[in-house]
Amino acid sequence: MPPERHEGQGAGELPVPMAWMYAEYLADELLRTGDLMEPATLEFRAGRDALALTIFLLDGSVAGALPAARVDELRLLTASGTPWRRWVRTRLAAPVAGGTGADLALARSAWRWLEETELLAADLEAIGQLPPWEPDGGAEEEARVWTPAWQLGLPLGHLAVHLY
Repeated sequence: MPPERHEGQGAGELPVPMAWMYAEYLADELLRTGDLMEPATLEFRAGRDALALTIFLLDGSVAGALPAARVDELRLLTASGTPWRRWVRTRLAAPVAGGTGADLALARSAWRWLEETELLAADLEAIGQLPPWEPDGGAEEEARVWTPAWQLGLPLGHLAVHLY
């Protein structure tokens, strides 16, 4: 049963973060539709959080299905080489239209997780660095590095949007 009154809120207003929950739902659907990663993995979570954060911060809410213009915006924002990280920090510092304090708290929590969590991933910079005369014989494991979750999640989110 919902509480009758919350301090600092109007009568009947519940602190339900609908804008964030909807952004997270859309991100989850995009990733599942693309079938890029198992949903139980941390990589999937990184992609979902990065994409949900991008969707949420566009304007704080998303109405209906993703229109073509919104898909194009998401592609541009999540593309490689864009200043996405700076964009997120700037948008999180400003009030988000259509979002409540509860929405913003969840968005900030997702951002903290994306920035502070590191995942072990293939070292993309090491690929192709072996001299052509060196056998790549499988005896050595592929180079792996600890990478911030947002650096894995953002390309995954971009690919999911591209496949949409």
